[in-house]
Amino acid sequence: MHTSYTCTHTMKKHHTAVIDVGRHFSNQSSYKKHLCNCTGPYQCDQCGKSFAHSYIYKRHLRVHTGEKPYQCEHCKRAFSCLNNYKRHLRVHTGEKPFQCDQCEESFTWLSTYKDHQRVHTGEKPYQCDQCGNSFTRLSSYKDHQRVHTGEKPYQCDQCEKAFSRLSHYKRHQLNHTGVKPHGCEKCEKSFFSLRDYKRHQRVHTGEKPYQCEQCGNSFSLLSSYKDHQRVHTGEKPYCCEQCGKSFRFLSDYKKHLRVHTGEKPYRCEQCGNSFSCPSHYKRHLRIHTGEKPYHCEQCGKSFRFVNVYKKHLRVHTGEKPYSCEECGKSFSCPNYYKTHLRIHTGEKPYPCEQCGKSFRVLSECKKHLRVHTGEKPYWCSRCKRLFAWPSSLKLHRCVDVDESSD
Repeated sequence: MHTSYTCTHTMKKHHTAVIDVGRHFSNQSSYKKHLCNCTGPYQCDQCGKSFAHSYIYKRHLRVHTGEKPYQCEHCKRAFSCLNNYKRHLRVHTGEKPFQCDQCEESFTWLSTYKDHQRVHTGEKPYQCDQCGNSFTRLSSYKDHQRVHTGEKPYQCDQCEKAFSRLSHYKRHQLNHTGVKPHGCEKCEKSFFSLRDYKRHQRVHTGEKPYQCEQCGNSFSLLSSYKDHQRVHTGEKPYCCEQCGKSFRFLSDYKKHLRVHTGEKPYRCEQCGNSFSCPSHYKRHLRIHTGEKPYHCEQCGKSFRFVNVYKKHLRVHTGEKPYSCEECGKSFSCPNYYKTHLRIHTGEKPYPCEQCGKSFRVLSECKKHLRVHTGEKPYWCSRCKRLFAWPSSLKLHRCVDVDESSD
């Protein structure tokens, strides 16, 4: 049976309050050694702290004097503590002594290594009292607290923009300098942050360290892995306040908000058309560039849009996936299928504004309008006579041929 020894001198900080806590020791020698640190012979005149050893006491004095005797030869940064100096040298040497047994990723700092372990264990020891969100790292927890307090302690001197996170502030500073210090040796792409650079490396290595236990899919990004988990859990954490619709992914949620705001941030410089979605904008650009990236291997025809390309493939395969339940007729194109259904439902959604007559198909409505407008877009190349409908032009040509033969 072990005897517990408790120190009554130790103080521990917890949030904003300082409380007395008893520190426990499993044996008497550890307890006595610790007690010397609390009541040791070397006492600081400025803050009252006591130390058992003179070298620890002298090191502590540098907190008050500001002395930093250990200077880095590479970057001239100085340190008050030898251990901190040695740890700093790893930045220049690239040494990463802490390796993860599960994914073999290596780390420069012990604290970062311990944080990383929680990726595998799923442990999130830091929980927010206000919203219940949990975090693997203390720094992430502290950053999150500013979401509730609104605090933005990091302010840019050049544009006065403020940030809640130091990493965001530092990344923003590079926007002013234009410096991208992390360059990829394989594709010459450069990055503002080391994290983005490391993530980019997986494009070349093909590494996908985050694997889903339920379906086996692997992901190169932790964020993509977390997004994927919602496919299995059914979680849709992004809810629209205006219509109540929920979304699994933040990108889909932001895209949806533009339905309500009418925002179209992606503008074509060539024709002025604007788009709410980047994918629609990129698709539109092909109209100007003439790019047709979808190529049919059977007939060599190319297509600008993937949906048109897929529709075309059915010409070769004969596939008709849209089947009418009423009469059994099948269609290769959803538009043809929907138009066909109107035969059974009797729906005629295209009314003529001038006479009220309705039509099942939009093209029929447009043709009918020529009765009112007098438009005759079809003309005979021989006699220059005009016609409102292609059928009338064909009939005219047949009559013309018959008369010529007579």
